[in-house]
Amino acid sequence: MSSELSDTCLKIATAAKAASRELASLDTSIKDRWLLESADALVAATAEILAANEKDLAAAPGYGLTDASVDRLRLDPSRIEGIATGLREIAALKDPIGEVLDGFTRPGGLRIEKRRVPLGVVFFIYESRPNVTADAAGICVKSGNAVILRGGKEAMHSSQAIVKILGEVAAKVGVPENAVQLVGTTDRAAVGEFLKMNELIDVTIPRGGEGLIRRVAAEATMPVIKHYDGNCHVYVDANADVAMAVDVIENSKCQRQGVCNACESLLIHESILAEALPAIGERLASRGIEMRADERAAAHLPGAIPATEEDFGTEFLGPAISIAVVDSLEQAADHIARYGSGHTEAIITRDIATAERFTDLVDSSAVMVNASTRFNDGGMFGLGAEIGISTDKFHARGPCGLRELTSYKYIVRGNGHLRS
Repeated sequence: MSSELSDTCLKIATAAKAASRELASLDTSIKDRWLLESADALVAATAEILAANEKDLAAAPGYGLTDASVDRLRLDPSRIEGIATGLREIAALKDPIGEVLDGFTRPGGLRIEKRRVPLGVVFFIYESRPNVTADAAGICVKSGNAVILRGGKEAMHSSQAIVKILGEVAAKVGVPENAVQLVGTTDRAAVGEFLKMNELIDVTIPRGGEGLIRRVAAEATMPVIKHYDGNCHVYVDANADVAMAVDVIENSKCQRQGVCNACESLLIHESILAEALPAIGERLASRGIEMRADERAAAHLPGAIPATEEDFGTEFLGPAISIAVVDSLEQAADHIARYGSGHTEAIITRDIATAERFTDLVDSSAVMVNASTRFNDGGMFGLGAEIGISTDKFHARGPCGLRELTSYKYIVRGNGHLRS
């Protein structure tokens, strides 16, 4: 580790900490003005941003990006307008900072208030998607946090262009300098350097491959908001509406396949197997999905291949799904507990008691009843932009929006009170 790189990282983190102290008490109107004017400025700078994006696209083949990755990297005027819309939507959300969560007066007259406050400094590591740069900056500043952005090298020029514009607007409207900083080096050693700085950085949020996230979780000296993978299940209960099951499974699996809340595993009750599985299989086959089934399921699925133990624990992120038959709701819950990742699980049933039992038994960040797993998303939950999804239980779980980037403190007011 070069001393120059260490000094650069320390300078960035120190500046972020100073900015976070100012942001903690920044008026909502200033934050919202920054969001709205930044949105307009990004649209006005479309040509500048697209020129930067072209540099990233030209370098993409050298990084070995897939066609899907290049598509996520690519910007056009409509996508830049979408980025601006995201910032405007954050501005429209209620500012959580200063919210009184609880308040009471003790018998001796001491008044105690529990108030929502920012976390402080967020170190955000993310994949090569330029829109995420703006989303993360917006959600952090609106929730009163300074953010250090460490995007992928593949989108560096695009992210630099976006952050430059955000910084220009910040200086104009009174948002603290260094509220949003982009790490300019692509040296991976910089990540390890930041992960040591628990005195300056309050939380790290990694968004990317499982290898990156496990590295961050192992090295971080501060709390990490994360999820490793999304092996999400849909369980078709004995009392399921078959037509609904077919539609929900198709949407859960096929609406977008390379995302963490896509269905990767299908469980079906043995009593509805013969009625439901052929229809489900036909729909999945029509969408090009390879079905990896256990012996009982395979008997109803022409073209299915035998599932391995590994298949049931795999996040495919593509056109494959594991399928298993269960004999009871409890067996379905046991299967999910064994192979699931605590991300998103769903049940299809017409029986209210069964649905409630499933939601009690299944331990996951989100449990869906008669709805697609794809709804586990900050936007779909009405949280606005999300900075990630957490499968942890402390301190945030599920989609992480504005409130999940806050903590609280107690304000205690007395009148010369002394403890005896």
